[in-house]
Amino acid sequence: MIRRKIVAGNWKMNGSKESVDSLVNGLLEIESQASEVVVAPSFPYLSQVEQLASKSQLVLAAQNVSDELKGAFTGEVSASMLDDFGVKYILLGHSERRSLFGETDSLVAKKVAIALNAGFAPMLCIGETLEERESEQTLEVCKRQIQAVIDTVGIDKFDSLVIAYEPVWAIGTGLSASAEQAQEVHSLIRAFLAESSKSVAEKVQILYGGSVKASTSSALFKMPDVDGALVGGASLDAKEFIEIVKAAG
Repeated sequence: MIRRKIVAGNWKMNGSKESVDSLVNGLLEIESQASEVVVAPSFPYLSQVEQLASKSQLVLAAQNVSDELKGAFTGEVSASMLDDFGVKYILLGHSERRSLFGETDSLVAKKVAIALNAGFAPMLCIGETLEERESEQTLEVCKRQIQAVIDTVGIDKFDSLVIAYEPVWAIGTGLSASAEQAQEVHSLIRAFLAESSKSVAEKVQILYGGSVKASTSSALFKMPDVDGALVGGASLDAKEFIEIVKAAG
C-alpha cells in the first residue's frame, strides 16, 4: 500500500519574530511536493506562521496540548485554542515531554483522546532510551506506549493519527539510527498494530525522528515502512529542511 510521506519540523523552544519570518519565508520556496510538509512552532508563533504560510502547502502543527478542556490551568493551552490557528497535527508523547516533564503513557493517551475528539491528528511519539535499547527492550517499550493509546481510544482511531518512532538515544545527540535499524523497528511496530487490525497497520504512517539530516534522509525514505520524518534541529535551517523534503519526494 502506498502511504503519503510526511516531513514534519519540530522547532521546539526556538525562535523569535525575526527568525520565524526568515525561516518560513525560506520554506515558502519549497516546490510542489507529493509529501506533506508540516511545521511545529512554539505556541507564541502559531499565528505568525499561520499568516505567513496561508497561501502555501505548509501544514501547521502544535507541539503539545493540555489534557484539560478549559479552566484554571495557568500556562496550559487547550485544544479549542489551537483550533483558532488552523492547526492540523499535535505532537504528543515526545520524549522530552516524557522525560523532562514526567508525562506518563496514560497521560499521553488521554491527550491523544482530547486531540482526536477535537478533530486534530495526533502525532504519537514513541521510542526507547539507550539503556532500554542495550537491554533489548526496544519493542516492548514501543508496544507499551502504543497499547496505552489503543486501550484509551481503540485501534480504529489509529486511522486518524500518525506514529513517530524517535529513539531517545538519537535525539539531539548527533547519533541516528541507520536506515536499516529504523526499518526494523518500524516493521515491528506495524506488525504489532496488525495484531489488532491489519487494515489500520497498512494505512498508518510511521515517521522516523532522531537527528534526521539531509545527508541521511534519502536512505531512510527508501525503507518500505518509513513514511517520513519528524525533524528536530535540521528543521530550523530552511535549506537543510528543504533538502529533506526533496528526498521524501
